[in-house]
Amino acid sequence: MIRVKNLTKNYGELKAVDDISFEVKTGEIVGFLGPNAAGKTTTMRIITCFMPPTSGTVEVDDLNIFDNSLEIRGKIGYLPENAPLYWEMNVVEYLEFIMGLRGVGKDNFSQRKKDIIDLCGLGSVTHKDIGELSKGFRQRVGLAQAMIHNPEILILDEPTIGLDPNQIVEIRNLIKQLGREKTVILSTHILPEVEATCGRVLIIHEGKIVADGTPKELQSGFEGKERIYLELKKTVENIESKLKMLEQVEKVEKVATPSVETRGFYIESDKGVDLREKLFNYSVQNNWTILEMRREQASLEQIFRLLTRS
Repeated sequence: MIRVKNLTKNYGELKAVDDISFEVKTGEIVGFLGPNAAGKTTTMRIITCFMPPTSGTVEVDDLNIFDNSLEIRGKIGYLPENAPLYWEMNVVEYLEFIMGLRGVGKDNFSQRKKDIIDLCGLGSVTHKDIGELSKGFRQRVGLAQAMIHNPEILILDEPTIGLDPNQIVEIRNLIKQLGREKTVILSTHILPEVEATCGRVLIIHEGKIVADGTPKELQSGFEGKERIYLELKKTVENIESKLKMLEQVEKVEKVATPSVETRGFYIESDKGVDLREKLFNYSVQNNWTILEMRREQASLEQIFRLLTRS
């Protein structure tokens, strides 16, 4: 359990974090989102005891960051956006060095090292110097150092930066797997990654929490109308005007389609009104060929942009 209470951090006259409070329960995977300079990294650094707040506090398993800093650090694995790697060391030397710093018992060195190398997909580069590795592999080494001591909590700042699409999927699956037994706070700018990985989303803007909920809860809260996309094969003219005549239809918006042989429309109704069955029957009655019909939802990207506009 992580409990953030009235957290504030000032850099001179700049208020980077502005009196925020939230909790993260054990076993949650939380996406921590915000534009650049919103306060994400500062908040994560305070939770990891990297820096103190100006006011407020953080508790981890009822331990306070002021009184129990060392105990809290032992519970957390932290991957900053730019992982502090020693480029002249090879991968094995570096992981052994981190295990020594983290107090991993000598009896567990070999097995833990093997487990983490397998988990992070580092088997092919174990004896290469870190400076010789690609950016993607360096990121994997950074992730390995965050997990080497088997922490209860993982705080990951842009963990997939520099990875190719296949590696992103692998790390995403790894994070979901780790989330079954660990608490994970994940900061990223890749919003589909959040939707695929996180059970809850926190959005911070100008130092304040502006949204907190599951992706579905956020989408539901920002949908004032029901919206359906309908694509038809062009058979007759005046389809738009006929759709507007249908009961409970409030708005019909024509949209461009890739083919001149098709017509696309966004159709709006009151929230809670599902027009799909009615549109299907109406199309059958008019001998229209339906090529596609789907309910439109506000994407996490649209919600993010709406909440973080200055």
